Amino acid sequence: MLALKQSTVIGVIGAGAMGAGIAQVAAQAGHQVKLCDNREGVAKSAIEGIAKQLAVLIERKKFTSEQVQQILARLHAVDTLNDFSDAGLVVEAIVENIDVKKAIFDALESICAADCILASNTSSISITRLAAGMKHPKRMVGMHFFNPAPIMKLVEVVSGLATDIDVATCVYDTALSWNKKPVYAASTPGFIVNRVARPFYAESFRLRQEQVADCATLDALLRGAGGFRMGAFELTDMIGHDVNYAVTCSVFDAYYGDLRFQPSLIQKDLVDASYLGRKSGQGFYSYQDGAEKPEAQIVSVSSSADTNNIRCEVSEDMGHLAGLVARLSQAGVPIIQVSGMAKGYLKIGRALLALTDGRMACERAKNEQLNEFVLVDLALDYQHAAHIALSRSASTSEEAFNDVVQCFDLVGIKVSEVVDSPALVVMRTVAMLANEAADAVLQGVASVEGVDTAMCFGLNYPKGPLAWADSIGVSDVEAVLRHLQLAYGEDRYRPSLLMRRTALLGGQFHV
Repeated sequence: MLALKQSTVIGVIGAGAMGAGIAQVAAQAGHQVKLCDNREGVAKSAIEGIAKQLAVLIERKKFTSEQVQQILARLHAVDTLNDFSDAGLVVEAIVENIDVKKAIFDALESICAADCILASNTSSISITRLAAGMKHPKRMVGMHFFNPAPIMKLVEVVSGLATDIDVATCVYDTALSWNKKPVYAASTPGFIVNRVARPFYAESFRLRQEQVADCATLDALLRGAGGFRMGAFELTDMIGHDVNYAVTCSVFDAYYGDLRFQPSLIQKDLVDASYLGRKSGQGFYSYQDGAEKPEAQIVSVSSSADTNNIRCEVSEDMGHLAGLVARLSQAGVPIIQVSGMAKGYLKIGRALLALTDGRMACERAKNEQLNEFVLVDLALDYQHAAHIALSRSASTSEEAFNDVVQCFDLVGIKVSEVVDSPALVVMRTVAMLANEAADAVLQGVASVEGVDTAMCFGLNYPKGPLAWADSIGVSDVEAVLRHLQLAYGEDRYRPSLLMRRTALLGGQFHV
Protein backbone atom coordinates (compact mmCIF):
# COMPACT_ATOMS: atom_id res chain seq x y z
CA MET A 1 0.00 0.00 0.00
CA LEU A 2 1.05 3.56 -0.69
CA ALA A 3 -0.81 4.93 2.33
CA LEU A 4 0.80 7.75 4.26
CA LYS A 5 2.67 6.53 7.32
CA GLN A 6 1.20 7.21 10.75
CA SER A 7 4.17 9.49 11.37
CA THR A 8 2.92 11.84 8.62
CA VAL A 9 1.49 15.09 9.96
CA ILE A 10 -2.01 15.87 8.63
CA GLY A 11 -3.23 19.43 8.26
CA VAL A 12 -6.91 20.36 8.14
CA ILE A 13 -8.11 23.83 7.19
CA GLY A 14 -11.56 24.78 8.41
CA ALA A 15 -12.87 23.74 11.82
CA GLY A 16 -16.56 23.51 10.99
CA ALA A 17 -18.46 20.24 11.13
CA MET A 18 -16.65 18.73 8.14
CA GLY A 19 -13.17 19.94 9.02
CA ALA A 20 -13.47 18.84 12.63
CA GLY A 21 -14.79 15.46 11.50
CA ILE A 22 -11.89 14.93 9.11
CA ALA A 23 -9.40 15.92 11.81
CA GLN A 24 -11.01 13.39 14.17
CA VAL A 25 -10.79 10.62 11.55
CA ALA A 26 -7.08 11.28 10.92
CA ALA A 27 -6.29 11.46 14.66
CA GLN A 28 -8.14 8.21 15.31
CA ALA A 29 -5.97 6.64 12.59
CA GLY A 30 -2.85 7.58 14.56
CA HIS A 31 -1.69 10.80 12.86
CA GLN A 32 -0.64 14.03 14.48
CA VAL A 33 -3.25 16.48 13.21
CA LYS A 34 -3.10 20.27 12.99
CA LEU A 35 -6.47 22.02 12.75
CA CYS A 36 -6.63 25.65 11.60
CA ASP A 37 -9.48 28.12 11.24
CA ASN A 38 -9.27 31.85 10.51
CA ARG A 39 -11.91 32.53 13.17
CA GLU A 40 -10.26 33.04 16.52
CA GLY A 41 -10.75 30.20 18.97
CA VAL A 42 -12.86 28.07 16.59
CA ALA A 43 -10.23 25.35 16.08
CA LYS A 44 -9.77 24.98 19.84
CA SER A 45 -13.54 24.83 20.34
CA ALA A 46 -13.80 22.19 17.62
CA ILE A 47 -11.31 19.97 19.45
CA GLU A 48 -13.30 20.43 22.65
CA GLY A 49 -16.37 19.34 20.70
CA ILE A 50 -14.53 16.25 19.46
CA ALA A 51 -13.64 15.44 23.08
CA LYS A 52 -17.33 15.52 24.02
CA GLN A 53 -18.25 13.22 21.15
CA LEU A 54 -15.49 10.77 22.06
CA ALA A 55 -16.66 10.78 25.69
CA VAL A 56 -20.00 9.46 24.48
CA LEU A 57 -18.17 6.69 22.61
CA ILE A 58 -16.43 5.71 25.84
CA GLU A 59 -19.85 5.21 27.43
CA ARG A 60 -20.85 3.05 24.47
CA LYS A 61 -17.70 0.96 24.87
CA LYS A 62 -16.38 2.00 21.44
CA PHE A 63 -13.18 3.43 22.94
CA THR A 64 -11.41 3.21 26.27
CA SER A 65 -10.53 6.35 28.22
CA GLU A 66 -6.86 5.76 27.43
CA GLN A 67 -7.55 5.55 23.69
CA VAL A 68 -9.53 8.78 23.75
CA GLN A 69 -6.75 10.58 25.61
CA GLN A 70 -4.28 9.41 22.97
CA ILE A 71 -6.53 10.62 20.16
CA LEU A 72 -7.02 14.03 21.77
CA ALA A 73 -3.27 14.33 22.38
CA ARG A 74 -2.77 14.06 18.61
CA LEU A 75 -5.11 16.99 17.87
CA HIS A 76 -3.56 20.46 17.83
CA ALA A 77 -5.23 23.81 17.18
CA VAL A 78 -2.92 26.08 15.16
CA ASP A 79 -3.21 29.75 14.31
CA THR A 80 -1.80 30.17 10.81
CA LEU A 81 -1.14 28.27 7.60
CA ASN A 82 2.59 28.57 8.34
CA ASP A 83 2.08 25.83 10.94
CA PHE A 84 1.56 23.35 8.08
CA SER A 85 5.20 23.50 6.94
CA ASP A 86 5.85 19.93 8.17
CA ALA A 87 2.56 18.40 6.91
CA GLY A 88 2.50 15.56 4.40
CA LEU A 89 -1.20 16.03 3.58
CA VAL A 90 -3.32 19.13 3.97
CA VAL A 91 -7.09 18.83 3.54
CA GLU A 92 -9.07 22.02 2.93
CA ALA A 93 -12.67 22.02 4.20
CA ILE A 94 -13.84 25.63 3.97
CA VAL A 95 -16.60 27.56 2.20
CA GLU A 96 -17.54 26.45 -1.36
CA ASN A 97 -15.97 29.48 -3.04
CA ILE A 98 -13.34 28.84 -5.67
CA ASP A 99 -11.55 32.16 -5.20
CA VAL A 100 -11.18 31.64 -1.46
CA LYS A 101 -10.00 28.06 -1.94
CA LYS A 102 -7.46 29.01 -4.62
CA ALA A 103 -6.03 31.70 -2.35
CA ILE A 104 -5.55 29.08 0.38
CA PHE A 105 -3.76 26.66 -1.96
CA ASP A 106 -1.58 29.44 -3.40
CA ALA A 107 -0.43 30.23 0.14
CA LEU A 108 0.15 26.55 0.97
CA GLU A 109 2.40 26.10 -2.05
CA SER A 110 4.89 28.57 -0.57
CA ILE A 111 4.67 26.96 2.88
CA CYS A 112 4.50 23.19 2.40
CA ALA A 113 7.15 20.91 0.98
CA ALA A 114 6.94 20.09 -2.73
CA ASP A 115 5.85 16.52 -1.98
CA CYS A 116 3.05 17.52 0.40
CA ILE A 117 -0.33 16.43 -0.99
CA LEU A 118 -2.89 19.22 -1.17
CA ALA A 119 -6.49 18.01 -1.04
CA SER A 120 -9.88 19.70 -1.16
CA ASN A 121 -13.04 18.39 0.49
CA THR A 122 -15.12 20.28 -2.08
CA SER A 123 -18.37 18.66 -3.13
CA SER A 124 -18.92 20.70 -6.27
CA ILE A 125 -15.88 22.70 -7.41
CA SER A 126 -13.69 21.34 -10.20
CA ILE A 127 -10.36 19.95 -8.98
CA THR A 128 -8.97 20.83 -12.42
CA ARG A 129 -9.88 24.50 -11.86
CA LEU A 130 -8.44 24.49 -8.35
CA ALA A 131 -5.13 23.13 -9.65
CA ALA A 132 -4.90 25.58 -12.56
CA GLY A 133 -2.00 27.97 -12.08
CA MET A 134 -0.40 26.03 -9.23
CA LYS A 135 3.36 25.46 -9.23
CA HIS A 136 2.82 21.74 -8.63
CA PRO A 137 -0.68 20.94 -9.95
CA LYS A 138 0.05 17.20 -9.94
CA ARG A 139 -0.29 17.07 -6.15
CA MET A 140 -3.77 18.60 -6.11
CA VAL A 141 -6.55 16.07 -5.48
CA GLY A 142 -10.11 15.91 -4.20
CA MET A 143 -10.70 14.09 -0.91
CA HIS A 144 -14.46 14.40 -0.50
CA PHE A 145 -15.76 13.11 2.84
CA PHE A 146 -19.44 12.82 3.72
CA ASN A 147 -21.07 14.28 6.79
CA PRO A 148 -20.59 13.25 9.55
CA ALA A 149 -17.07 12.29 8.53
CA PRO A 150 -16.30 10.04 11.55
CA ILE A 151 -19.38 7.91 10.77
CA MET A 152 -19.88 7.97 7.00
CA LYS A 153 -17.55 5.57 5.25
CA LEU A 154 -17.36 7.02 1.75
CA VAL A 155 -14.49 9.16 0.49
CA GLU A 156 -14.53 10.27 -3.16
CA VAL A 157 -10.93 10.52 -4.37
CA VAL A 158 -11.24 13.01 -7.21
CA SER A 159 -8.59 13.48 -9.91
CA GLY A 160 -8.35 16.60 -12.01
CA LEU A 161 -6.62 16.69 -15.38
CA ALA A 162 -3.24 17.34 -13.77
CA THR A 163 -3.52 15.04 -10.73
CA ASP A 164 -0.68 12.51 -10.60
CA ILE A 165 -1.97 8.93 -10.45
CA ASP A 166 0.44 8.17 -7.60
CA VAL A 167 -1.06 11.04 -5.59
CA ALA A 168 -4.60 9.73 -6.13
CA THR A 169 -3.46 6.21 -5.24
CA CYS A 170 -1.78 7.44 -2.08
CA VAL A 171 -4.92 9.30 -0.97
CA TYR A 172 -7.07 6.25 -1.82
CA ASP A 173 -4.85 3.92 0.21
CA THR A 174 -4.63 6.43 3.04
CA ALA A 175 -8.42 6.58 3.20
CA LEU A 176 -8.46 2.79 3.33
CA SER A 177 -6.03 2.83 6.23
CA TRP A 178 -8.36 5.31 7.96
CA ASN A 179 -11.12 2.65 7.79
CA LYS A 180 -12.99 4.42 4.99
CA LYS A 181 -14.51 3.20 1.71
CA PRO A 182 -12.70 5.25 -0.96
CA VAL A 183 -13.71 5.35 -4.63
CA TYR A 184 -11.91 6.95 -7.55
CA ALA A 185 -13.78 9.68 -9.41
CA ALA A 186 -12.99 12.03 -12.26
CA SER A 187 -13.43 15.75 -11.70
CA THR A 188 -16.79 16.24 -13.39
CA PRO A 189 -19.81 18.17 -12.06
CA GLY A 190 -21.21 16.50 -8.95
CA PHE A 191 -18.47 13.83 -9.00
CA ILE A 192 -20.33 10.54 -8.32
CA VAL A 193 -22.84 10.91 -5.50
CA ASN A 194 -24.17 14.41 -6.14
CA ARG A 195 -24.64 13.55 -9.80
CA VAL A 196 -26.09 10.04 -9.62
CA ALA A 197 -28.45 10.94 -6.73
CA ARG A 198 -30.32 13.67 -8.62
CA PRO A 199 -33.10 11.36 -9.94
CA PHE A 200 -33.90 10.14 -6.42
CA TYR A 201 -35.25 13.59 -5.63
CA ALA A 202 -36.35 14.60 -9.12
CA GLU A 203 -38.69 11.68 -9.80
CA SER A 204 -40.52 11.97 -6.47
CA PHE A 205 -40.88 15.71 -7.02
CA ARG A 206 -42.31 15.13 -10.49
CA LEU A 207 -44.72 12.46 -9.25
CA ARG A 208 -45.96 14.89 -6.60
CA GLN A 209 -46.27 17.72 -9.11
CA GLU A 210 -48.33 15.43 -11.36
CA GLN A 211 -50.52 14.48 -8.36
CA VAL A 212 -49.73 10.78 -8.63
CA ALA A 213 -49.65 10.56 -4.82
CA ASP A 214 -49.05 12.79 -1.80
CA CYS A 215 -45.64 13.30 -0.18
CA ALA A 216 -46.24 10.95 2.75
CA THR A 217 -47.36 8.12 0.48
CA LEU A 218 -44.43 8.51 -1.92
CA ASP A 219 -41.96 8.61 0.98
CA ALA A 220 -43.55 5.53 2.57
CA LEU A 221 -43.33 3.59 -0.69
CA LEU A 222 -39.64 4.36 -1.15
CA ARG A 223 -39.05 3.10 2.39
CA GLY A 224 -41.46 0.18 2.55
CA ALA A 225 -40.93 -1.19 -0.97
CA GLY A 226 -37.64 0.36 -2.05
CA GLY A 227 -35.74 -0.20 1.16
CA PHE A 228 -34.44 3.38 1.26
CA ARG A 229 -33.97 4.82 4.74
CA MET A 230 -35.88 7.96 3.86
CA GLY A 231 -38.07 9.17 1.04
CA ALA A 232 -37.19 12.18 -1.08
CA PHE A 233 -39.46 14.67 0.72
CA GLU A 234 -38.38 13.87 4.27
CA LEU A 235 -34.73 13.67 3.16
CA THR A 236 -34.70 17.06 1.44
CA ASP A 237 -36.54 18.57 4.42
CA MET A 238 -33.65 17.31 6.55
CA ILE A 239 -30.90 18.46 4.14
CA GLY A 240 -32.49 21.87 3.64
CA HIS A 241 -34.16 22.89 0.39
CA ASP A 242 -31.83 25.82 -0.12
CA VAL A 243 -28.87 23.42 -0.09
CA ASN A 244 -30.47 20.62 -2.14
CA TYR A 245 -31.95 23.00 -4.72
CA ALA A 246 -28.62 24.82 -5.09
CA VAL A 247 -26.78 21.55 -5.77
CA THR A 248 -29.37 20.56 -8.38
CA CYS A 249 -29.11 23.96 -10.08
CA SER A 250 -25.31 23.73 -9.99
CA VAL A 251 -25.27 20.31 -11.67
CA PHE A 252 -27.96 21.39 -14.17
CA ASP A 253 -25.97 24.50 -15.15
CA ALA A 254 -22.67 22.60 -15.27
CA TYR A 255 -24.15 20.14 -17.78
CA TYR A 256 -25.39 23.01 -19.97
CA GLY A 257 -29.04 22.54 -19.15
CA ASP A 258 -29.27 18.78 -19.68
CA LEU A 259 -32.90 17.96 -18.81
CA ARG A 260 -31.85 14.92 -16.79
CA PHE A 261 -30.82 17.37 -14.07
CA GLN A 262 -33.65 19.89 -14.43
CA PRO A 263 -34.57 21.50 -11.08
CA SER A 264 -38.09 21.07 -9.69
CA LEU A 265 -40.62 23.91 -9.68
CA ILE A 266 -42.24 22.64 -6.48
CA GLN A 267 -38.89 22.74 -4.71
CA LYS A 268 -38.20 26.21 -6.11
CA ASP A 269 -41.52 27.35 -4.60
CA LEU A 270 -40.38 26.12 -1.18
CA VAL A 271 -37.07 27.97 -1.49
CA ASP A 272 -38.82 31.14 -2.68
CA ALA A 273 -41.13 30.94 0.34
CA SER A 274 -38.19 30.25 2.71
CA TYR A 275 -39.79 26.90 3.54
CA LEU A 276 -36.40 25.26 3.86
CA GLY A 277 -37.37 22.17 5.85
CA ARG A 278 -36.57 21.22 9.41
CA LYS A 279 -34.33 24.23 10.03
CA SER A 280 -37.10 26.71 9.15
CA GLY A 281 -39.96 24.70 10.65
CA GLN A 282 -41.69 24.12 7.32
CA GLY A 283 -40.80 22.23 4.16
CA PHE A 284 -42.86 19.57 2.47
CA TYR A 285 -43.90 18.73 6.03
CA SER A 286 -44.49 21.00 9.03
CA TYR A 287 -42.07 20.86 11.95
CA GLN A 288 -43.86 23.37 14.13
CA ASP A 289 -44.57 22.41 17.72
CA GLY A 290 -47.47 20.00 17.84
CA ALA A 291 -47.48 19.35 14.09
CA GLU A 292 -48.19 15.75 13.14
CA LYS A 293 -46.60 14.19 10.08
CA PRO A 294 -49.29 13.08 7.61
CA GLU A 295 -49.84 9.36 7.11
CA ALA A 296 -49.48 7.48 3.84
CA GLN A 297 -52.72 6.78 1.99
CA ILE A 298 -53.41 3.06 2.42
CA VAL A 299 -56.19 1.16 0.68
CA SER A 300 -58.49 -0.22 3.34
CA VAL A 301 -59.40 -3.88 3.43
CA SER A 302 -63.05 -4.83 3.65
CA SER A 303 -63.95 -6.37 7.00
CA SER A 304 -66.19 -8.81 5.13
CA ALA A 305 -63.38 -10.02 2.89
CA ASP A 306 -63.24 -13.78 2.48
CA THR A 307 -59.56 -14.71 2.16
CA ASN A 308 -60.16 -18.45 2.52
CA ASN A 309 -60.98 -18.82 -1.16
CA ILE A 310 -58.11 -16.72 -2.51
CA ARG A 311 -55.91 -18.54 -4.97
CA CYS A 312 -53.17 -17.44 -7.33
CA GLU A 313 -52.54 -18.62 -10.89
CA VAL A 314 -49.01 -17.96 -12.12
CA SER A 315 -46.98 -18.31 -15.28
CA GLU A 316 -44.12 -20.80 -15.41
CA ASP A 317 -41.58 -17.98 -15.39
CA MET A 318 -42.48 -15.21 -12.93
CA GLY A 319 -39.30 -13.22 -13.47
CA HIS A 320 -38.72 -10.56 -10.84
CA LEU A 321 -42.07 -11.27 -9.15
CA ALA A 322 -40.95 -14.78 -8.13
CA GLY A 323 -40.27 -13.50 -4.60
CA LEU A 324 -43.86 -12.26 -4.31
CA VAL A 325 -45.23 -15.63 -5.44
CA ALA A 326 -43.00 -17.40 -2.90
CA ARG A 327 -44.32 -15.13 -0.14
CA LEU A 328 -47.90 -15.86 -1.10
CA SER A 329 -47.18 -19.58 -1.08
CA GLN A 330 -45.53 -19.43 2.34
CA ALA A 331 -48.65 -17.70 3.67
CA GLY A 332 -50.77 -20.59 2.51
CA VAL A 333 -52.23 -19.06 -0.65
CA PRO A 334 -52.78 -21.86 -3.18
CA ILE A 335 -50.43 -21.37 -6.14
CA ILE A 336 -51.46 -22.93 -9.45
CA GLN A 337 -48.92 -22.88 -12.27
CA VAL A 338 -50.59 -22.38 -15.65
CA SER A 339 -48.74 -23.45 -18.76
CA GLY A 340 -49.08 -21.02 -21.61
CA MET A 341 -49.60 -17.97 -19.38
CA ALA A 342 -47.31 -15.15 -20.50
CA LYS A 343 -44.06 -14.65 -18.58
CA GLY A 344 -44.36 -12.56 -15.45
CA TYR A 345 -48.16 -12.60 -15.13
CA LEU A 346 -50.14 -13.82 -12.15
CA LYS A 347 -53.85 -13.88 -11.51
CA ILE A 348 -55.25 -13.21 -8.06
CA GLY A 349 -58.97 -13.81 -7.90
CA ARG A 350 -60.46 -11.80 -10.76
CA ALA A 351 -57.43 -9.56 -11.32
CA LEU A 352 -54.49 -10.08 -13.66
CA LEU A 353 -51.22 -8.63 -12.31
CA ALA A 354 -47.83 -7.81 -13.80
CA LEU A 355 -44.72 -5.88 -12.78
CA THR A 356 -44.55 -2.44 -14.37
CA ASP A 357 -42.52 -2.25 -17.58
CA GLY A 358 -42.77 1.54 -17.74
CA ARG A 359 -46.09 1.73 -19.56
CA MET A 360 -49.23 3.02 -17.88
CA ALA A 361 -51.77 0.38 -16.90
CA CYS A 362 -54.32 1.84 -19.31
CA GLU A 363 -51.80 1.71 -22.17
CA ARG A 364 -50.69 -1.84 -21.47
CA ALA A 365 -54.26 -3.07 -21.02
CA LYS A 366 -55.27 -1.55 -24.36
CA ASN A 367 -52.20 -2.77 -26.25
CA GLU A 368 -52.44 -6.34 -24.93
CA GLN A 369 -56.23 -6.58 -24.63
CA LEU A 370 -56.10 -7.26 -20.89
CA ASN A 371 -59.13 -7.27 -18.63
CA GLU A 372 -59.18 -6.49 -14.89
CA PHE A 373 -55.54 -5.44 -15.13
CA VAL A 374 -53.39 -4.25 -12.18
CA LEU A 375 -49.78 -3.07 -12.24
CA VAL A 376 -47.39 -3.87 -9.39
CA ASP A 377 -44.46 -1.62 -8.49
CA LEU A 378 -40.89 -2.77 -7.93
CA ALA A 379 -39.77 -3.85 -4.47
CA LEU A 380 -36.22 -4.38 -3.28
CA ASP A 381 -37.27 -7.72 -1.79
CA TYR A 382 -40.84 -8.92 -2.21
CA GLN A 383 -40.29 -11.47 0.55
CA HIS A 384 -39.93 -8.68 3.10
CA ALA A 385 -41.61 -5.63 1.52
CA ALA A 386 -44.01 -3.89 3.92
CA HIS A 387 -45.72 -1.60 1.42
CA ILE A 388 -46.33 -1.64 -2.31
CA ALA A 389 -47.80 0.68 -4.95
CA LEU A 390 -50.47 -0.55 -7.35
CA SER A 391 -52.24 1.11 -10.25
CA ARG A 392 -55.01 -0.21 -12.45
CA SER A 393 -56.52 0.26 -15.87
CA ALA A 394 -59.70 2.30 -16.08
CA SER A 395 -61.77 -0.81 -16.81
CA THR A 396 -60.59 -2.74 -13.75
CA SER A 397 -63.47 -3.27 -11.35
CA GLU A 398 -63.45 -2.54 -7.64
CA GLU A 399 -64.09 -6.22 -6.98
CA ALA A 400 -61.03 -7.34 -8.94
CA PHE A 401 -58.82 -4.69 -7.36
CA ASN A 402 -60.06 -5.66 -3.89
CA ASP A 403 -59.07 -9.27 -4.56
CA VAL A 404 -55.47 -8.08 -4.88
CA VAL A 405 -55.60 -5.79 -1.85
CA GLN A 406 -57.06 -8.55 0.33
CA CYS A 407 -54.45 -11.05 -0.82
CA PHE A 408 -51.61 -8.61 -0.12
CA ASP A 409 -53.09 -7.85 3.29
CA LEU A 410 -53.07 -11.56 4.04
CA VAL A 411 -49.27 -11.63 3.68
CA GLY A 412 -48.73 -8.33 5.54
CA ILE A 413 -48.21 -5.95 2.62
CA LYS A 414 -49.88 -2.55 2.79
CA VAL A 415 -51.19 -1.22 -0.52
CA SER A 416 -51.27 2.33 -1.82
CA GLU A 417 -53.11 2.92 -5.06
CA VAL A 418 -51.41 5.63 -7.09
CA VAL A 419 -52.69 7.47 -10.15
CA ASP A 420 -51.95 5.51 -13.33
CA SER A 421 -48.55 6.89 -14.34
CA PRO A 422 -45.53 5.50 -16.20
CA ALA A 423 -43.32 3.11 -14.15
CA LEU A 424 -45.13 3.76 -10.83
CA VAL A 425 -42.80 4.94 -8.00
CA VAL A 426 -39.93 2.66 -6.97
CA MET A 427 -39.28 1.20 -10.42
CA ARG A 428 -39.20 4.68 -11.91
CA THR A 429 -36.77 5.93 -9.29
CA VAL A 430 -34.45 2.91 -9.50
CA ALA A 431 -34.44 2.90 -13.31
CA MET A 432 -33.43 6.56 -13.39
CA LEU A 433 -30.74 6.08 -10.73
CA ALA A 434 -29.32 3.13 -12.69
CA ASN A 435 -29.44 5.15 -15.91
CA GLU A 436 -27.49 8.02 -14.41
CA ALA A 437 -25.02 5.57 -12.87
CA ALA A 438 -24.53 3.91 -16.25
CA ASP A 439 -23.87 7.27 -17.89
CA ALA A 440 -21.29 8.11 -15.21
CA VAL A 441 -19.49 4.85 -16.02
CA LEU A 442 -19.82 5.47 -19.76
CA GLN A 443 -18.16 8.88 -19.38
CA GLY A 444 -15.30 7.57 -17.25
CA VAL A 445 -16.37 9.30 -14.05
CA ALA A 446 -16.06 6.07 -12.07
CA SER A 447 -16.11 2.31 -12.43
CA VAL A 448 -19.22 0.14 -12.04
CA GLU A 449 -17.98 -0.98 -8.63
CA GLY A 450 -17.05 2.59 -7.71
CA VAL A 451 -20.49 3.99 -8.49
CA ASP A 452 -22.32 1.32 -6.52
CA THR A 453 -19.93 1.62 -3.58
CA ALA A 454 -20.35 5.39 -3.57
CA MET A 455 -24.14 5.27 -3.50
CA CYS A 456 -24.28 2.59 -0.79
CA PHE A 457 -21.69 4.12 1.52
CA GLY A 458 -22.29 7.80 0.72
CA LEU A 459 -26.08 7.80 0.87
CA ASN A 460 -26.89 4.46 2.53
CA TYR A 461 -28.75 3.14 -0.51
CA PRO A 462 -29.99 -0.42 0.09
CA LYS A 463 -28.34 -1.58 -3.13
CA GLY A 464 -26.04 -0.06 -5.71
CA PRO A 465 -28.07 1.22 -8.71
CA LEU A 466 -26.16 -0.91 -11.22
CA ALA A 467 -26.33 -4.04 -9.07
CA TRP A 468 -30.05 -3.35 -8.74
CA ALA A 469 -30.39 -3.10 -12.53
CA ASP A 470 -28.59 -6.44 -12.84
CA SER A 471 -31.03 -8.08 -10.42
CA ILE A 472 -34.08 -6.71 -12.26
CA GLY A 473 -32.56 -7.42 -15.66
CA VAL A 474 -30.75 -4.70 -17.60
CA SER A 475 -32.96 -5.24 -20.65
CA ASP A 476 -36.06 -4.77 -18.47
CA VAL A 477 -34.70 -1.55 -16.97
CA GLU A 478 -33.82 -0.27 -20.43
CA ALA A 479 -37.37 -1.03 -21.57
CA VAL A 480 -38.77 0.94 -18.62
CA LEU A 481 -36.65 3.93 -19.63
CA ARG A 482 -37.72 3.71 -23.28
CA HIS A 483 -41.37 3.62 -22.23
CA LEU A 484 -40.85 6.61 -19.92
CA GLN A 485 -39.20 8.54 -22.75
CA LEU A 486 -42.03 7.66 -25.11
CA ALA A 487 -44.70 8.62 -22.55
CA TYR A 488 -43.21 12.04 -21.83
CA GLY A 489 -41.48 12.74 -25.13
CA GLU A 490 -38.54 14.11 -23.15
CA ASP A 491 -34.80 13.64 -23.45
CA ARG A 492 -34.72 13.40 -19.65
CA TYR A 493 -35.58 9.70 -19.83
CA ARG A 494 -33.29 8.69 -22.69
CA PRO A 495 -31.47 5.43 -21.90
CA SER A 496 -27.73 5.79 -21.47
CA LEU A 497 -25.77 4.37 -24.39
CA LEU A 498 -24.09 1.97 -21.94
CA MET A 499 -27.50 0.88 -20.62
CA ARG A 500 -28.78 0.29 -24.15
CA ARG A 501 -25.65 -1.53 -25.32
CA THR A 502 -25.63 -3.79 -22.26
CA ALA A 503 -29.31 -4.57 -22.76
CA LEU A 504 -28.86 -5.40 -26.45
CA LEU A 505 -26.00 -7.74 -25.64
CA GLY A 506 -28.01 -9.43 -22.90
CA GLY A 507 -25.28 -8.56 -20.41
CA GLN A 508 -24.92 -7.23 -16.90
CA PHE A 509 -22.97 -4.36 -15.38
CA HIS A 510 -21.28 -6.55 -12.79
CA VAL A 511 -19.52 -9.50 -14.41
